[in-house]
Amino acid sequence: MKTLYLELNMGAAGDMLMAALLELIPEKQAFIDKMNALGIPDIHISAMPAEKNGIVGTSVQVSIAGEVEESYDFSQHEEPHSNEHEHHHHHQASDHAHEHADKPETHAHPHYSHVHIGMAEIESLISQLPVSAKVRQDVLAVYSLIAEAESKAHGRPVDQVHFHELGMMDALADITGVCCLMEQLSPDRVLASPVHLGSGHVQTQHGILPVPAPATAYILQDVPSYSGKIRGELCTPTGAALLKHFVSAYGEMPVMRVQKIGYGMGKKDFAAANCLRAFWGESDDSAGDEIFELACNLDDMTPEAISFACEQLFEAGALDVYTTSIGMKKNRPGIMLSCLCKPKDREALTQLIFKHTSTLGVRQYSCQRAILQRSERSLNTKYGTVRIKTASGWGVERQKVEYEDAAALARKNDVSIDEIKRVILLEQDQKK
Repeated sequence: MKTLYLELNMGAAGDMLMAALLELIPEKQAFIDKMNALGIPDIHISAMPAEKNGIVGTSVQVSIAGEVEESYDFSQHEEPHSNEHEHHHHHQASDHAHEHADKPETHAHPHYSHVHIGMAEIESLISQLPVSAKVRQDVLAVYSLIAEAESKAHGRPVDQVHFHELGMMDALADITGVCCLMEQLSPDRVLASPVHLGSGHVQTQHGILPVPAPATAYILQDVPSYSGKIRGELCTPTGAALLKHFVSAYGEMPVMRVQKIGYGMGKKDFAAANCLRAFWGESDDSAGDEIFELACNLDDMTPEAISFACEQLFEAGALDVYTTSIGMKKNRPGIMLSCLCKPKDREALTQLIFKHTSTLGVRQYSCQRAILQRSERSLNTKYGTVRIKTASGWGVERQKVEYEDAAALARKNDVSIDEIKRVILLEQDQKK
């Protein structure tokens, strides 16, 4: 199983993550050239060697209209007391919803000084990017996480959250770069260590905020994280949103055969090497992951309404949804609705359960899941092409014909499904 493990001992920012992943691919400059050809307005991306505490890695720099942004943290002996540095920092919400996205505005180009745009304009820009549908979907999902966090931080609907155009373009470059690299690497799973957030205060364009900044804190809800002793912001909102979207589980590095290691260097200097490490390699097929089980008891809903709720949960990304007949108080028969989901989907699916059922409470259980590695291949038969699903690991291997394919061929050829399966077995035997 192709596994990407991210070591976040010094947090995560969009440029650090892009730099670490960039070191895992063979043609760095070709990728940078491709990014610069996407046509994101006034954006130029460059990658260069960098060194932190004697360790050599890659630093990615994003410039907007020729200017490079910087950020400002309070040192250990410094007290936040004024807004004299208020033009420093990588946070981009407008004065209608001032909060974080991911880059500073030092020496801002005049065109961007007071321009604010909303999610509708951002979605329009993303829709025009010359990238694959998957990358476009990932980019939009990551930016939506940031917008939702801004909305929660300021108590405003998402459509009323506006971003400084300068910071938005910078963050968009980082997000698009990481999403493109993830598509190119195509890991079977992405794991990470708990996130180091940093501590203290950070100076933003609109005042002094605690670390982690409110948007970052909202995004990383349910994600293992810690503050540590380092004074400064280590995890930015863009870094947090990228982690929330791509990482399936957090914890110690699994047993894996590491083939490549990428070092993404941060801009700041600390006593510890300011880098994000990406380990790329093969891990055991039988490895598991963390999932959540959401459950509630229902005794006053019709079967049709429960069925509709299950459909909505599946469409929203649930791994599985099922019902169990139970006995409830006062000897009333009832239904227990259970939903399995990934940690990143827990909040959204819980909200859907409240929306589409009559329950007053949802139980949430975190559990580890042992899984088999799954793959799919196509087999050509005299009746047509059918997909064969394979599951392996834990000392077992099994195959199964895709039912919908078999049923479609049976209808088309006016034969039974058993006949389709018989031909499939014969075809497989002949190819051994």
